[in-house]
Amino acid sequence: MQTELIIVNDYCHKCHIDPAFVALLGEEGLIEIQTEAGERYIALSQLPELEHYCRMYYDLCINVEGIDTIRHLLGRIEALRNENALLRAQLNVYKRFAFEELEE
Repeated sequence: MQTELIIVNDYCHKCHIDPAFVALLGEEGLIEIQTEAGERYIALSQLPELEHYCRMYYDLCINVEGIDTIRHLLGRIEALRNENALLRAQLNVYKRFAFEELEE
């Protein structure tokens, strides 16, 4: 499967972003940077994450460590939402089962 890649320097130039910031995101493991023939690339699929991180950094003045913490906490919230939905579904099954027994 061919992954579409974006040249980091071209993206940074067009969006007025410091390439060092993107490199720092890569060092911290927030995005994956691929290097081929001395050129740095990011996958097109990572563009929404990169844009989100740029907004946090440039618009909200959140440093990279803060961005990593926010990303982690949002992941935990999503995991807890999924767990909550699963538990609610299981509870509904038990409620239906108990209701059916009461009718008998």
